[in-house]
Amino acid sequence: SFYNCFCRSLVANLSAANCYKSEHLKKPENWALVEKAKYFYIAGFFLTVSPESIQLVAEHAAAKNKVFMMNLSAPFICEFFRDVQEKALPYMDYVFGNETEARTFSKVHGWETDNVEEIALKISQWPKASGTHKRITVITQGADPVVVAEDGKVKKFPVILLPKEKLVDTNGAGDAFVGGFLSQLVQDKPIEECVRAGCYAANVIIQRSGCTYPEKPSFN
Repeated sequence: SFYNCFCRSLVANLSAANCYKSEHLKKPENWALVEKAKYFYIAGFFLTVSPESIQLVAEHAAAKNKVFMMNLSAPFICEFFRDVQEKALPYMDYVFGNETEARTFSKVHGWETDNVEEIALKISQWPKASGTHKRITVITQGADPVVVAEDGKVKKFPVILLPKEKLVDTNGAGDAFVGGFLSQLVQDKPIEECVRAGCYAANVIIQRSGCTYPEKPSFN
């Protein structure tokens, strides 16, 4: 007998992204784009490359009352890049992540809890550099409800359940969720609509091989 094995994998080629310097960001033509933007979203992976660039954007967002957002991105970021993550955290108005990343964050900070709702709440209550925007923590849990912590309270939103036979590839699901979420956030839609769009986008991605999507969306 033999076994067919499927391994969820992602082969990353960091290439030029691994060499980025804040000097490039500071160039007038590039910084002009920062000045123009109202919302900033940066993946946590960039903490391994140029935390200086992140800090520049974060401080700009706080000074100009703009919205600054980041993702926990991976357990190893929480573990091995704790210092730069903690430095950026006070500027984050939205923190995204999944349940594994949230639990790793909790472990690293000695919170002694695996309860995702409790962890999301504690992250949302982390001190902020600016009082203009409250911090909202959004944690996905695969097929389990999305946890949203804000104003000292936790809300849970169900995801779109998918039969196992339709699950093709979960790579990119977290990024797709954030993309859908932000598509509504920048339109000033309520948090419920942001989560609904995020769940829709993630649901589309996991039914396809690789990070692909159909030509036209069916979200409405």
